[in-house]
Amino acid sequence: MTEQFDAIVIGAGQAGPALAVRCGRQGLKTAIIERHRFGGTCVNNGCVPTKTLVASARAAHVARHALDYGVRLQGEVGVDMALVKARKDGVVRKARDGVRAWLDGAANVTVIEGHASFIAPQRLRVGERELAAPRIFINVGARAAVPDMPGIADVPFLNNERIMHLDALPEHLLIVGGSYIGLEFAQMYRRFGSRVTVVEAGPRLIAREDEDVSDAIREILAGEGVEFRLGAQCIALQRQGDQMAIGVACGDGPPEVAGSHILIATGRVPNTHDLGLHEAGIQTDARGYIVVDDGLATTAEGVYALGDCNGRGAFTHTSWNDYEIVAANLFDGASRKVGDRIPAYALFIDPPLGRVGMTLAQVRASGRPALVAKMPMSRVGRALEMGETAGFMKIAVAADNREILGAAILGVHGDEVIHAILEVMTARQPASVFARGMHIHPTVSELLPALLEGLEPLR
Repeated sequence: MTEQFDAIVIGAGQAGPALAVRCGRQGLKTAIIERHRFGGTCVNNGCVPTKTLVASARAAHVARHALDYGVRLQGEVGVDMALVKARKDGVVRKARDGVRAWLDGAANVTVIEGHASFIAPQRLRVGERELAAPRIFINVGARAAVPDMPGIADVPFLNNERIMHLDALPEHLLIVGGSYIGLEFAQMYRRFGSRVTVVEAGPRLIAREDEDVSDAIREILAGEGVEFRLGAQCIALQRQGDQMAIGVACGDGPPEVAGSHILIATGRVPNTHDLGLHEAGIQTDARGYIVVDDGLATTAEGVYALGDCNGRGAFTHTSWNDYEIVAANLFDGASRKVGDRIPAYALFIDPPLGRVGMTLAQVRASGRPALVAKMPMSRVGRALEMGETAGFMKIAVAADNREILGAAILGVHGDEVIHAILEVMTARQPASVFARGMHIHPTVSELLPALLEGLEPLR
């Protein structure tokens, strides 16, 4: 017998629970299906645990440099990874339990545990149960990619989930992938006390960023002792006794590097391979991402895809925004579009990188006349007072109407300050509005008007 619902949500990641609760509040008989852990990637092996670990790593880093601030500590600063892990596990457990409790207490919402797959348009199977609904929302997220490289099947390796289970410090952590996930773990474990080497096939780190951002991030991490092997070709893994080795064949340095642990941080793939999407006429692209329109509708009537599985964003905040778009369009009479949102994200190293809009490379490629400005964080009073002057702020605006095209803040509080720029861009206001307000001193944000005073033509 098929169980009938008004709405079904597959996946209890960032967008799923909020959408299920909203559907229930609208009076819809709603089911939400989760096959593993409530809260999805963010809560279980993404934002929540990594930023908890980042906080522990920063505490160790600050303690080691306490004398720079006139503070004397007794004895050597040490890190107990078992306690670090226990703290992280507690934060994750509280967040995960909170999601489950929220759903259990929601009106008109039925929680079902198990794996869902389509058996027909608007029909699902979960174990022995068959469910049907005129509206189905897919929110199944993504998982760590396993690259096709020689030796990977013969060497035990970590990914962003497995590394969360470590309760002892790696002697030498080798990280394959010099992008956002890899760099956060690189600094984190270096601050915990591991030797860390990042192996990157490209000529520089985080290739999607401008070169000055990549270079500055490398300088910051190298200053803390992180080692890099860039331009690595024919990357291959192998055992060497009780050690792991990576063949790198770089232009300089030894042809391989050996360590105690290997972390693979080379991207993610969507969890769409086992959903039976073809049974419902749901189209995916060549990489397995579900094809959606600007309102997040799939190619099947009444079916929507939200979050990492739709290829329209790879962050918790883009998943949440997917929920906002779908809910507003279905229940509030809105006509919001994914294409209207402004790209924004952060890299949570220390100091963090806050990014919004286009890079300077993208501005140049657009051919639009633009003005740019750049200011070192050493000019920011708050950064000087905190003793954290690494990095810079830069911004690009259109030459004709002063519309902000993009910005990067690599520096203390950069992940927070960038929101001031994002809000001005969202409001479709010119950059000149920054000069109209009275800014609090001493803050990083107060230097945004001064940054804009230095605008010059983009060359």
